[in-house]
Amino acid sequence: MSDATPNESFLQRHSRDVVERLIRQMEEGTGPFLKPWDARVDLGLPMNPTTGKNYRGGNLLHLWALQSTWDSQDNRWMTYKQAAAVGAQVRKGEKASVIEYWDWSPVEEAKKSGDPDLIAKAHPKVFFPRVFNAMQIDGLPALVLPPPRPEPDIHQACEAVLKGSGAEIHHDGGNQAFYRPMTDSIHLPRRNTFHSASGYYATALHELGHWTGFPTRLNRDQKGAFGSINYAKEELVAEVSSMLMGERLGIGHDPTQHAAYVKSWIQILRDDPRELFRAAAAAERVVEFLKVPELVREPLPKVEQERQPVAANQQELEKPNGTKARTKAREEAKQRSHVMVA
Repeated sequence: MSDATPNESFLQRHSRDVVERLIRQMEEGTGPFLKPWDARVDLGLPMNPTTGKNYRGGNLLHLWALQSTWDSQDNRWMTYKQAAAVGAQVRKGEKASVIEYWDWSPVEEAKKSGDPDLIAKAHPKVFFPRVFNAMQIDGLPALVLPPPRPEPDIHQACEAVLKGSGAEIHHDGGNQAFYRPMTDSIHLPRRNTFHSASGYYATALHELGHWTGFPTRLNRDQKGAFGSINYAKEELVAEVSSMLMGERLGIGHDPTQHAAYVKSWIQILRDDPRELFRAAAAAERVVEFLKVPELVREPLPKVEQERQPVAANQQELEKPNGTKARTKAREEAKQRSHVMVA
């Protein structure tokens, strides 16, 4: 993790680190926002094998960017304790990656009380777990990718999401695909003009992501004109939701058709790194609203072990990049002070 600037909180520094990495990848033409992936053969989105579930929101984008940076051949991430619980061991000297976890229970409890003062004062709590990629861990079973789903099943699942939404979809868009908020309708080219059925569904689902922002649904700001910052923010939400749906439904994702927004996204994220996390959270709400089935794998079985002292190097291993060096410096300074006193 980079050094903090004056008056910068850990959350702000973490957000800046995540966004700076993604921006570098955008500028290099790599990473989640520019590199196409095929759900049939490529690694899936970052997931936790001890729970069987994908990471969510900004954590997903952060870990996905790290997989790309490291050219990792494994999409599994877990904490030191989770690795130990399944009989695996983080290798000595490996550096942890920081994710963030928000506990909203204080806010929910305040809402249940009905007390306006409590509600006004309630805030979520944020924690920063340290996780490791499976390539940093010994003793895990080999990664086994799920077999490709048959194309008819994939297309049937996509069709179910489109029809289940109740969205008004017209195939009269000529060579363009767009959502029109004024009429609350989606307009697409004719199906037979697409190179593949998966390409058609990817485009339709992207526009369906925009459709969810209507005031009577998820109520996002969609008043920005083409080329404006607000327009680019809405496109960022739709892009991330397309990534999530692409994996859940098995059609993959090709971000190149929206590469024109990259410069605007870079500007947005540089101005406010938290915008990435807000967009990712909004995208999660999109896929939940559309009831896109979540991928859940069988969790790794836990290994029964005798209670043993925590490994001496666990705390060191779980420190994010840069923390070890600062700790070592403090220890050396302490040793020097002892020598001076003696």
